[in-house]
Amino acid sequence: MTPPPRPLRIGNASGFYGDRFDALREMLTGGPLDVLTGDYLAELTMLILGRDRAKDPARGYATTFLRQLEDTLGLAMERGVRLVTNAGGLNPAGLADAIRELAERLGIACRVAHVEGDDLLGARDWGPGVVTANAYLGGAGITACLRGGADVVVTGRVTDAALVTGPAAAHFGWAADDWDALAGAVVAGHILECGTQATGGNYSFFAEHDVRRPGFPFAEIHPDGSSVITKHPHTGGAVTVGTVTAQLLYETAGARYPGPDVTARLDSVRLAQDGPDRVRVHGVRGEAPPRTLKTGLTRLGGHRNEVVFVLTGLDIEAKAALVRDQMEGAMSKRRPAEVRWTLSRTDHPDAAVQEEASALLRLVVHDRDPAAVGRVISGAAVELALASYPGFHVTAPPGKGSPYGVFEAVETPADTVPHTAVLPDGSRLSVPPAPTSAGVRVPEPPLPLPPPLPPGPTRRAPLGAVAGARSGDKGGSANIGVWARGEGAWRWLAHTLTVDRLRELLPETAELNVTRHPLPRLRALNFVVDGLLGEGVAAQARFDPQAKAVGEWLRSRHLDIPEVLL
Repeated sequence: MTPPPRPLRIGNASGFYGDRFDALREMLTGGPLDVLTGDYLAELTMLILGRDRAKDPARGYATTFLRQLEDTLGLAMERGVRLVTNAGGLNPAGLADAIRELAERLGIACRVAHVEGDDLLGARDWGPGVVTANAYLGGAGITACLRGGADVVVTGRVTDAALVTGPAAAHFGWAADDWDALAGAVVAGHILECGTQATGGNYSFFAEHDVRRPGFPFAEIHPDGSSVITKHPHTGGAVTVGTVTAQLLYETAGARYPGPDVTARLDSVRLAQDGPDRVRVHGVRGEAPPRTLKTGLTRLGGHRNEVVFVLTGLDIEAKAALVRDQMEGAMSKRRPAEVRWTLSRTDHPDAAVQEEASALLRLVVHDRDPAAVGRVISGAAVELALASYPGFHVTAPPGKGSPYGVFEAVETPADTVPHTAVLPDGSRLSVPPAPTSAGVRVPEPPLPLPPPLPPGPTRRAPLGAVAGARSGDKGGSANIGVWARGEGAWRWLAHTLTVDRLRELLPETAELNVTRHPLPRLRALNFVVDGLLGEGVAAQARFDPQAKAVGEWLRSRHLDIPEVLL
């Protein structure tokens, strides 16, 4: 009998454009790997790369990856580690050529392939101001490149999980409709994609672990798509059911997690501690993917400006009202399209430090006309320097305003996207979309909630005493994943943290559409708050424009918690 293939060890060395520069070397030298991935793209990154490309058509890729390869490409080839990255951004062919030139200069034998077809900017008229238009491709193009003998595969806009599904399908020979195996790889890919967020970074219970320099994660993927998430020995951080749960909830929504390769059922995921710094991920079910591909559009939304007034000492509310009235008067002749005021009461009474006696009044304005947010705003603020509240000053000199971007997601029929694998020998292979009809399963009913806890004494305490959270952005929406640390806490959380209760705890969400998605196997609730972030991170309409800390704000809110849980 032929023994099953050994597990595939896939690591991650980048969660975003700007992540730890030395991570590539750390992962290559920390222990054995088969594949090392790097995720460099985000919604904001695409806009940045689009503006780079507009200045120089030869640009448009993440140059950091090329600099990282200067002293690691040879190491990867010596150790037989294949590199797969989406650092190609808007110009994967350009980055692939640059890697070939680097390899030739360094005298390293290296076969480079790339995936293209995601860039749909010229495919149709997307409307005014659109800078980039990219379909989220799956992993099949990566699979084709690896089967074609590539040592390095460069892609443009693929799903983050495709960096894992592609190599796994190539290694195990999965068919395009091996839904469960592919779904397992998608879940592993989602856990790995943000790097150290799976090993204790940005973790609610960070004080329980040494997370000063968490190691990057890797997955041992098995032939059935199950995996073990772990990290190299002697690296910082921790891999626990909690750290993995936190990352699983990040930037997701409901039970179904649709993608171009497969729809992964997040409500089927089971996690188990498999030893120190080892978490087993198993039981993942998959269904056919949608017939369409998500296509991300970035466009210039207009111009913005911001002034932050510092209010110190007594009469904070009156001082805020005075300067607000003065600025509103200055804007009366040409009021920007959007004006947002926020008063942050960071001040403390009888403070021994001046900064602790100060509050921040933030004015943010947006308009398509740069003149409406430029000198009319900054000039008005400067002119108040000697004519407003006592102690007047601002955190930074007001500027002339700057352009901002907007992200929008639309759906494109998958069979209209020219997904293409360009193999190391230069040959081009058309990659068909995943099947969407054969093998479709009857939707499974949602899992029931557990019975509520019996009545008992309660104590006022922060939600974070019994639950962790992680939050993030998707365009103008935010997700807040909340999970319980034990069965008792889950029984209480599932029946207590309703949509109405969330709106009470987070008043900023009170007028917004909020959807709750229970995930009982993870003892978790996932909330999607539409419109919390306005037009998205690039518009910077909110103090926390990517909703990174909304979950921690929720954990800090007090409510009546059963004493048995505290």
